[in-house]
Parts: sequence; structure tokens; C-alpha cells
Amino acid sequence: MDQGELEALLTTEGLALLDGLDPVETTADVARAVSRLRAAGHPPALVSAVVGQARLRERAATKFGPFAAGMLFTRAGLEQATRMAVAAHHAGRMRAAGVGRVADLGCGIGGDALGFAGLGMDVLAVDADPVTAALAAYNLRPFGDAVEVRSARAEDVDLDGWDAVWLDPARRTAGHSETRRVSASDYSPSLGWAHALGERLPVGLKLGPAHDRATLPQGVEAQWVSVDGSTVELVLWSGALAREDIGRSALVVRGDEAHELTAAADAEDEPVHPLGAYLHEPEGAVIRARLVGDVARSLDAGPVAPGIAYLTGDAALTTPFVSSFRVRETLPADAKALAKALRERGIGTLEIKKRGVDVDPALLRRRLGLKGDASATLFLTRIAGRRTAVLAERV
Repeated sequence: MDQGELEALLTTEGLALLDGLDPVETTADVARAVSRLRAAGHPPALVSAVVGQARLRERAATKFGPFAAGMLFTRAGLEQATRMAVAAHHAGRMRAAGVGRVADLGCGIGGDALGFAGLGMDVLAVDADPVTAALAAYNLRPFGDAVEVRSARAEDVDLDGWDAVWLDPARRTAGHSETRRVSASDYSPSLGWAHALGERLPVGLKLGPAHDRATLPQGVEAQWVSVDGSTVELVLWSGALAREDIGRSALVVRGDEAHELTAAADAEDEPVHPLGAYLHEPEGAVIRARLVGDVARSLDAGPVAPGIAYLTGDAALTTPFVSSFRVRETLPADAKALAKALRERGIGTLEIKKRGVDVDPALLRRRLGLKGDASATLFLTRIAGRRTAVLAERV
């Protein structure tokens, strides 16, 4: 979205057209909507902005639920925005620490600011890009004077009088559509500036979940977050936002439920266990936080091999921090023999998981030629130094 499209959209006519459109979910829907609006005499810039927003609102429902229908987005802004469920946890952390006024630096389209304002905090929402800041202002309009939106560099904002800072540095190239990741040394603002800020103010610093752990500063709480099976972020909490005696945490959100695993430091791993009656796949946040050992002990289980995050044991136990499977049998790992074994068992629907082996699941699926009414999960991994295929079913 450029400035011209934004100005066309933020008019009474533009917003009315957007709210009056039927759902735009497919390419065919886009073509129909464009044809109808152009035939009605609306200018091309307005048609492009309105139809683009309608499609983004459909996509945004997975992150923002019903709130998406009253919001505006850029493609890149939506991709990088915090999910509403996760923003609520960020806001809850702020409120629990007694924060009443929070500066959201790098606010994007306003996902986290919505969470802060929704819990009654005063919010300063700042983004360096003027178009993105304008969209954030629109999205945050229901909160009136409780929220101020500015277009400015994070480094230039006067933070006197603000209780805490939420900081989401730009980790991708600038733009409203196609962007690419940049190295940690090119984040804006820089990590050096961000860490220095955390030494003088309570800060929640949002980073990618694969951020290099070796660069984590001392004295912060590192919290990895998984949502519905995907590991989405790492947050470094400092000052009053960091909880006492917690250095590592894994927050696992599934639907409306959330569970958290915490520890003072990385957990010691359990010894390797022989393949048992159950396999457990830890959540990505648990793996990233290096708390797999604590989960293993709670399940009376251990890893199937050194450095492999699949856990195995004989106890009929599970936990919110893993997906659990009942082991049916081991099968030949060779694709041809494996295909024969699966056909004999009538397995036509197969979930394929792999760790520690070089396998392309999509290519393997084509080679297996699956047929039948039964379903199962196939684990491809290394056990006792050998490539092994384990057939299992979800508990």
C-alpha cells in the first residue's frame, strides 16, 4: 500500500465500499470485486486499496478473530503482527508488573497495542513507517485519548514518564508487501540499543524464535512462545517485567488454553531411553527454551537418541507441553519396503514427522503411493545410530 492508496481508503467513500464488500477469499472473488467496483465508476487506486484490504481482512481472521473485520492492514504488517491471543499474554505480563503507561516502539499495525489498551493501559504506539503508523491509528481508534500514535524512529522517542517499553525491532527489509529477513546486526533499532534500554527501563523485547541464544544478555527472562503447534516468538523480559528466579520459560497456547513451563536455567537432559510404548513430541517453545529434560522427567521418559527431541517411555502419561503417540510398530526405513508395509496395513492417510534424518516428507509421500481407509503417524528418526521408521497413532 502506498500513500495514495491509503489516502483513497481513509475516506468515507473508501471505508463504506470496504465494509459493503462480500467476502474476498479467492482469486476469482478478487476479479469479481474489481470488475464490479470499476464498472460502478470508482477510481483504480480506490478499487485496488479496497479489494486488497478485503482480502487481508479474511486472512487476518486467524490472528485477530472477529476484530479483523474492523481493522486495516498491509501484507507485511499482517504477517509480522502479534496474534491477539499472544498479545493478551504480553498485556497480562505488563499489568501484573503494575504497568499503567507503556510505550510500544515498532508497533506495526497495532496488534500488541490493542492488547495493552484493552487492559486499560495508556499507550504510546510508535512506528517509523508513516503508512503503517496511520493504519495503527485507525486500528486503535476505539480507545480514544488512551492511545497516542506517532510516526517516528524508536531511538528518537522521549520515554520520560512511561512505566515500561514493548519493543519489536524491524527484523525484515522495509516494505508493505514482499520483505526478507535481515541479520541480527541489521535490526532497527539495533540490539545494542535495545539491550541498553532494558538496563534502565522494564522492557519486553520481541525477537524471532530462532534468535541466537549465545547472544542473550544476562539478567533477563527468555520466554519462547508456541501457538497451535507453531513456535512464533522469543521475548526477552527485563527489569520489573522479568519474574524472580525464572531465566527460561515456554508458553504454549492452543486455542483458548495456555500453559507455561518455567525454570531458572536450561534443564539437564535425561539419558537415552530404548523405544517404549509411547513417543512424545515436545512443543517447539519447550525445545527452544531447552526444557525438554524437565518434560521428560514428568513423563518418565527420555530421548530416543542423543540430540533428538523425540521422547519415549512406557508410562501412559501426557502433558500440554508435548503431543503424545502410541507406538504401533517399527517398519523398514527403506521407501520401497515401507510403501509395501503401509499398503498391507491399508494406510491411506499418513502424517509424516522427522528428526535427525535427511528426508523430504512431501517427496516420500509421493513415493509411498498411499492407499486405504486407515490413518497413522510415521516418525522417521535415528535410534541406536540407525535410521528408523516408527508407526504410531495419536493419543
